[in-house]
Amino acid sequence: MGSSYQRGWVRLRGKKWYGYFRRTELDPATGQPKPAVAQVILGLKTEMSKSQAREKLECEISRLGKQPTGDKSMINGAVTFGWFVNHRYLPLKEADWREETAKVKKHIIKADLVDEFRDIRLENIDKFTLQTHLNKLARSRSRDRVLQIRSYVKAIFAEAVDQDFLAKDPARSLKPPSNLRESDNTTLTWDQLRSALAKLGLRDRILLKLDMTNALRPSELFGLKWKCFDANAPGISIQETTYKGKIRSFGKTRGSLTTVPIAGELAAELAEWRDQSKDPSPEAFIFPGRFGGFMDSSNFRHRVLHRLAEELELPKLTFQVIRRTIATLAQKKGTVKDVQGMMRHSRTATTTDVYMQELPEGVRATVNSIHLELMGTGTSGPQSAASGTRSSIPARQHPNQSDRVNMTGRTRDREPATGKGGKATSEPSQKKVLKFAANLLPNGESGDLLNA
Repeated sequence: MGSSYQRGWVRLRGKKWYGYFRRTELDPATGQPKPAVAQVILGLKTEMSKSQAREKLECEISRLGKQPTGDKSMINGAVTFGWFVNHRYLPLKEADWREETAKVKKHIIKADLVDEFRDIRLENIDKFTLQTHLNKLARSRSRDRVLQIRSYVKAIFAEAVDQDFLAKDPARSLKPPSNLRESDNTTLTWDQLRSALAKLGLRDRILLKLDMTNALRPSELFGLKWKCFDANAPGISIQETTYKGKIRSFGKTRGSLTTVPIAGELAAELAEWRDQSKDPSPEAFIFPGRFGGFMDSSNFRHRVLHRLAEELELPKLTFQVIRRTIATLAQKKGTVKDVQGMMRHSRTATTTDVYMQELPEGVRATVNSIHLELMGTGTSGPQSAASGTRSSIPARQHPNQSDRVNMTGRTRDREPATGKGGKATSEPSQKKVLKFAANLLPNGESGDLLNA
């Protein structure tokens, strides 16, 4: 249908001019178009006449007064946030998301955005409204959740502008709240990891040791079958993953499905476990559940990991903590690229910025190493006044043995000192430094320095 050419009408209410015109809006309950009267604030009476108010209203009608298109969607500000997300944004994005990912993303968008702005028109949502909503979420949501919501908000409104539902993007310059909660950075020590392994039986010990040595994700760990195990290499081929009771032929990242090396001793333990297993066939799971299928990771976490954390008084013990711990402790076992390869991250920044944490003993060792390097140059700190000695700074030997260049660029001939019998003696290092420093001072102060 074509655009509306109505002129609308203007009324004075209080101190302001208000404009009115008819247009079609969407009924939030039925999703069908319905006639309505739109209201626009035009300005103060003191700033414009009635004719000027009418002219401004005509501009507003030309901007907002388009009629619905053939599919009964509104190409104007009458569209609500909830309608746009459900009918224009999600249908475009769902094709790019995997099934499980789509469920999580849609739940977050609904809980933190749609429920808040469902019936508010897109044109009435501004930067202030969005920023205050993010700041409020930061008080009750995790850091990662708030940053996710910010990303979704920016994507939704960018899409609204791209589809001509809005002329300006109110989310373009949204900032992350400054009061974001700190992320969980819990890590354990080697002794704590060893004490956890010592408490477990053969199956659970092998399972957890495999998880620790190769930093496997639980979805990868519980999807392993005996056909994935190669005792000769030795190595493990990650071919499938598990998620919420389903077997998937893909992993979290492109590099997830690959072959990872394992330690020879661990390979021997796996072979021993295979001999004891009820079903060692290639299609059987290495760590089966009670009924032969794959084990549920959340069940193992509550039944084994949480119990170990309580018995050993550990701050926390989960698969995520183990993965973060291994990435942190591995800093001294290989290069950053080695750790990235072990973690199978697509970007080094994920390894260094998200998983690796600083080691206090490593920071102290670095400080001590820097101090030793400084002391290795011959520079020592000031000594106590009780010793009565001065800190000595060795003079730098000039490449040209016959001349010394001062700061003005002039050269001075070296005059060797003479001792008994007229033999030349070397001048003490401290005296050389003082004479050199005297050349850099004004004439009135150089004598004081040499006589000190």
